[in-house]
Amino acid sequence: MDITRTDPVHAGSDSTAGGRVSSGRGTDRESGPDHGYGPAAGFRGLPPGVRLWFPVILSFLVQVPPTLFILFRTGPYNPVEILVAAALAVATPLLLIGARRFPGPVVACVTVVALADLLLVPYFGPPTIALGFAILSGIFRGARIWVYASVVSGWLVAVFAGSMLGMDWHPVRIAFVTAGLAFLLALAEGARSRRQHLQEARQRSLQHRATVEQAERMRIARELHDVLAHSLSQIYVQAGMGLHLMDTQPEKTRESLANIKTSSKTALDEVRGVLAFLRLDTDAASRVPEPDLSALPKLLDSFRAQGIDVAFDSSVSELPSARVQLALYRIVQESLTNVLRHANASKAAVVLEDVSDSIRLRVTDNGTGMQSTAHAQVNGSGLLGMAERATLLGGTFELGDSPTGGFAVTVVVPREQP
Repeated sequence: MDITRTDPVHAGSDSTAGGRVSSGRGTDRESGPDHGYGPAAGFRGLPPGVRLWFPVILSFLVQVPPTLFILFRTGPYNPVEILVAAALAVATPLLLIGARRFPGPVVACVTVVALADLLLVPYFGPPTIALGFAILSGIFRGARIWVYASVVSGWLVAVFAGSMLGMDWHPVRIAFVTAGLAFLLALAEGARSRRQHLQEARQRSLQHRATVEQAERMRIARELHDVLAHSLSQIYVQAGMGLHLMDTQPEKTRESLANIKTSSKTALDEVRGVLAFLRLDTDAASRVPEPDLSALPKLLDSFRAQGIDVAFDSSVSELPSARVQLALYRIVQESLTNVLRHANASKAAVVLEDVSDSIRLRVTDNGTGMQSTAHAQVNGSGLLGMAERATLLGGTFELGDSPTGGFAVTVVVPREQP
């Protein structure tokens, strides 16, 4: 069963628009295993057509042949009595054909026909089991007001009208009928309640799946952005430098090409690692370990090679968990990439320090600061990814102008994760 489909029946709600419950061929498959006749777990493996016609045929077989047998065995009856008795016996099974689309009106009509059979037919015939199917269908498909109004009204009419017509209602018979109706109602309500719980659980499962999928998409986007943005920015800067110095300083051009090769290889390795992790290829992923704080010096050297004087100071007494180290590394990487691309800065500083049971990271530069148009362009996926990393770790993320000039990124995250 496709759990992404929406069921047309809201369990527990009363029918509207004359008791009609709209359902098409597709929604009927999702509306339950019985196609409108209550808790019929035995029908679950049957085709929809069989599930629809089974109550109709069963009611017909239980009501019509015994009625005809009684008529011809206990007669004589006049033709009108025979015609009325046969018509009433046939009517209720035929009414069940509409129970799937019109459960409310059907249960009301079946109740009226059952009353007519009880009060007008001059013999005690077979039980009107079509009424039971109609009650199950009505409650299970949301027409609860119709069901209770029909059952209560029918019971009162049967008792009082029968007494007025001189029918001898034995208390045991009344109690038996009342208990039977109560059992049917309880059975239908139990099925409706189970169905409602299943629908709620299904909805919670869908919401949980959507949340997990969205979180996974965001995680993939962060990883790919952080890997590619840094390396491509380095390649862009080095390529521009190489073109500029190609004629005058060929050695510098050769150095730029070597840096481009290194950056490209690093980016490819990290992308392969991310893709291998997504494919659950643990062997391939383990060959490209996730960066941690021990890789910061190499990262800072790559920015120094591109002309930014990066100072680094760490007073962290104890390394945090691997998850925190990866997040801090990526935030430093993205912050310095933004400095390289947007800040027009010559210097930057990276500071790591202990703050109670957390670690504070601060990245500053001497560039144009927050007010510049260039920095205003950085409010895209890069800053969003840094903020998400900090938030997912239970930390805080701040950015703005540094008191000493330039731009500042400040992150505080707990040292250990639950």
